[in-house]
Amino acid sequence: MEIAKNVYQCHIENEKNAQVMHPGGSNVYFIGDPNEEMILLDTGEHSRRWTKTIVNYYEQLGKPKITSIVITHGHGDHTGGIERLHEIMQCPVRCHPKLVKGLKTFVDDEDMIVKLRANEVLRTGGDVSLRAIFTPGHSDDHVCYYLSREKLLFTGDIILGNSPSTVSDLADYMKSLERLGRLRVDTIGPAHGQVVSQPSGQKKVKRAGNMRIQWYMDHRQLRENQILGALEKGIGDVDKIVSEIYPKNLKKALRRPAASNVRTHLDKLKKEKRVDEKPAEYTINDN
Repeated sequence: MEIAKNVYQCHIENEKNAQVMHPGGSNVYFIGDPNEEMILLDTGEHSRRWTKTIVNYYEQLGKPKITSIVITHGHGDHTGGIERLHEIMQCPVRCHPKLVKGLKTFVDDEDMIVKLRANEVLRTGGDVSLRAIFTPGHSDDHVCYYLSREKLLFTGDIILGNSPSTVSDLADYMKSLERLGRLRVDTIGPAHGQVVSQPSGQKKVKRAGNMRIQWYMDHRQLRENQILGALEKGIGDVDKIVSEIYPKNLKKALRRPAASNVRTHLDKLKKEKRVDEKPAEYTINDN
């Protein structure tokens, strides 16, 4: 599906009856003019079904010359197809410097794994210029890619189409969102979920992509305020904070991710010296 001029979305649906990590399926993108040359963004999971879907779409585009495969980050659902797709496309794989060593195991020629520079601009067919923006937070090797002329931002896992993202370092994550928020973004191409764009037929009030970025920032700030409110009430146990700030009918399967999210916020607040962590207390079990 062409989501903008010279930008093609290859969508992979979630498997039926499988545990869904990312609502709305997953995406890789072909960027550039298929009659000239293109860049492939991400390679999907190490799965025959995923790779076949990507290769079939590549063939539908006419098997254009791929000048490089660019990676958003090192998680397996983004790098799992590198070996097979590199074998077919015979092009360099570009990634964050922290990811280079790990990706060299996927290819025979280690020189084909090439580190990106911060804000490096990659050029391809159709006079397309793609800028690499280092955005740690979801992972420390995360990279977003920006088409300034098209005002289109590929966000990997830092911003998703149908749900909030998971975070490894919230302080870094918020700084990355602030950095992205300074761009002019009409459209977001996430790695998972639907493309975020201005609904057709609606009066354009504000850039849809920037609105989505702001929603992510507001969502995290709201959760932080709720956690601080719980702490002010004297609730210091993570599980008890979850019970305080999340819906009372929160599914049991979601309590662990919720607790992990609370800990991520508390780690950020500790770094900022806004909260202190006291060692756990133990008592005699009389049972």
